[in-house]
Amino acid sequence: MTSAFPRLSTPAGPIPADSPAWNRQRHSQLPSYRYRDVHSRVDVPLTDRDWPARRLTRAPLWVPVDLRDGNQALAEPMDPARKRRFFELLVAMGYKEIEVGYPSASQTDYDFVRLLAETDLAPDDVTIAVFTPARRDLIERTVESIRGITNPVVIHLYTATAPTWRDVVLGHDRAALKELILAGGRAVLEFAGDRPSTRFEFSPEVFTLTEPDYVLELCDAMTGLWAATPQRPVILNLPATVEVATPNVYADQIEYMHKNLARREAVILSVHPHNDRGTGVACAELAVLAGAQRVEGCVFGNGERTGNVDLATLALNLHAQGVDPMIDFSDVDEIRRTVEHCNRLEIHPRHPYVGDLVHTAFSGTHQDAIKKGFAEHRARAAALGVSEREAEWRVPYLPIDPADLGRGYDAVIRVNSQSGKGGIAYLLAAEYGVELPRRLQIDFARHVQEHTDTTGHEVTAAQLWELFSATYVEGPAGISLAAYAAGDAETSLTVEIDGVRHTSTHTGAGPVEALTQALSAHGVPVEVLSLHQTSAGSGAATTALTLLEYRDGAATRWAAGRDRSVLAASLAAVLRAANTVPARVS
Repeated sequence: MTSAFPRLSTPAGPIPADSPAWNRQRHSQLPSYRYRDVHSRVDVPLTDRDWPARRLTRAPLWVPVDLRDGNQALAEPMDPARKRRFFELLVAMGYKEIEVGYPSASQTDYDFVRLLAETDLAPDDVTIAVFTPARRDLIERTVESIRGITNPVVIHLYTATAPTWRDVVLGHDRAALKELILAGGRAVLEFAGDRPSTRFEFSPEVFTLTEPDYVLELCDAMTGLWAATPQRPVILNLPATVEVATPNVYADQIEYMHKNLARREAVILSVHPHNDRGTGVACAELAVLAGAQRVEGCVFGNGERTGNVDLATLALNLHAQGVDPMIDFSDVDEIRRTVEHCNRLEIHPRHPYVGDLVHTAFSGTHQDAIKKGFAEHRARAAALGVSEREAEWRVPYLPIDPADLGRGYDAVIRVNSQSGKGGIAYLLAAEYGVELPRRLQIDFARHVQEHTDTTGHEVTAAQLWELFSATYVEGPAGISLAAYAAGDAETSLTVEIDGVRHTSTHTGAGPVEALTQALSAHGVPVEVLSLHQTSAGSGAATTALTLLEYRDGAATRWAAGRDRSVLAASLAAVLRAANTVPARVS
């Protein structure tokens, strides 16, 4: 039989002799023999484990590295404005130690550290961490960047220590590499040893593939050199730079260090898992059980290759177990929008906790269970005399209450009931070329549900398009744009509100921003959250379609505008939104 996928090699080897009758899997053609398992690459001496019996009862210190490790993994690294916006977000969320850059490697990073030194952007209780390799000239440049910072500072020194890196990349044996690292540690002391409120961090990069006795020797040498004390502890950060084993192996490695480090009471034991095997979150959680006190990662797991460990998932996993994560996620969609803007990367709709679809069940049986769970939750809250936001959460299929993250319940209940009616988004894309963002799909599905409940009939693609236009494009026209002119430095425009014209000039604003400013000045606030550009039709009949997500008071809504011009379509979308604002003062 001819395969539908001729480039795939369907496993055709023998069935293993010891396979049970119910397992008919065959040996594949993949060259798995080329790879060695982790136990043949590095010794894991721990045999008496305590971590399996422990439980997570408090949050570790979270240290976001989005501005350094995450930033260096971006195709387009953050510009200064994006970096500042991301830093402000991290502060607002409650992070108290933030790795802000690699100042010896990038002028942008150096300048950002200087911005922190010369402004009050960093609150006094936020520790600033900077990253440097173990090279004297780069350490000096790094210490120069933090001159004048009054916040607590961590200088983070790293060197790769695993055998392959020593032999292939660095060309040093164990003794020579140890001396290189100690020389870097001495340079840190020389340039910053007497600097107040400054602590030191050492990362033996590729810790997971480094011999345990050697990495223990290096770490003890560094805490001795830096005179670690409980009053001025040293951070020892043990990275899974490349994830190479199951999470239990990482936990064993961390517990071995936890139990055998010298000056343990003067050490902050830190981990930095990557996600090459897709188990970064599990590695971090088991590492904390094994003795780690501090976790480095990125808010939604950005980073080299498959990313750093996801700090949001880690924190909200604790929240779902009744443990305060010590970080705020009460408007997770605003956090997502900011991270997407700064990284120029979209977050997957199935991303834990934050994806557009994570609170949506497409299965009818799941939906029925969720509806019944909501009904029971409301009844139990009423019986207890507490608000629904105070009652214990037990709703099936929803690990946490979406309201904890600033989300409503429309996506959970209404959009799913449309999954058996032909696929709203698919029909609009197939027939009209219109690509709807996920959140607009959810909003539009509610209107389709109301329509089909009223008519009792299926809807065609043409009827869907008519309903979409009536819901988001057409509407009252009490507010219109009479004229506008955009120059290089300013935009002038005239808006007509309930028959009265208002002319204004806006410096440094494009037409869309100028229009929202003019409307707001006359009692018609339209807070634009996102703009999505698509098109409708095909060939010569194609028109631009702007989809606008906006906030009207406490509610988030959608509007759309159509025109041959993208700009005109965007302005039309803003006007459509403005015409839904109920109260106006001209």
